[in-house]
Amino acid sequence: MNQSSGTLYIVSAPSGAGKTSLVTALIKADPRVSVSVSHTTRAMRPGEEHGVNYHFVSHDDFKGLIAKGDFLEHAEVFGNFYGTSRSALQEVLDRGNDLILEIDWQGAQQVRKLMPEARSVFILPPSQEALRERLDGRGQDSEEIIAGRMKEAVSEMEHYDEYEYVIINDDFDVALEDLKAVFAANRLLLNKQQQRYSGLLQELLA
Repeated sequence: MNQSSGTLYIVSAPSGAGKTSLVTALIKADPRVSVSVSHTTRAMRPGEEHGVNYHFVSHDDFKGLIAKGDFLEHAEVFGNFYGTSRSALQEVLDRGNDLILEIDWQGAQQVRKLMPEARSVFILPPSQEALRERLDGRGQDSEEIIAGRMKEAVSEMEHYDEYEYVIINDDFDVALEDLKAVFAANRLLLNKQQQRYSGLLQELLA
């Protein structure tokens, strides 16, 4: 049985749609899936691990990777740089594992240009009311803050139609099964099965 290369998945959602919980549950259920670890120039916080939470690098190292064209996407946030390294991704994919990039629609557009073979999934809430409740959380934020978050979420959701798969996270267990189905179906595509079972296929057709 031959090893086939893994697939890169872009997963996006507005804040409050439950993306992180779904991705965490998927990874727990499927050892062949992991989340991409980004590079950052910010300092490591207590409890964080290099290579687990982020690849922590210096500003000079980060700029060197930009100059080499290694980043699929990168951005500066509050004076620190964050980016997705193409070589780090490829290493995981070459081992036959699937990799998830949790990024917003702007990052997704950058990645699609450089890796058009990537699959993309957008997760939506069941209603604006449900999203508002989730964003309100413990009910400690002002109306103004919640209204700002809602506006941001709606702006993000306007880009759902740029994605191949759309999952509505109403019932968590159903949404998780839908997400698992996307990964399972993709592994059964002709080119994946030809890679994985080339020896068997030659034998069957001999």
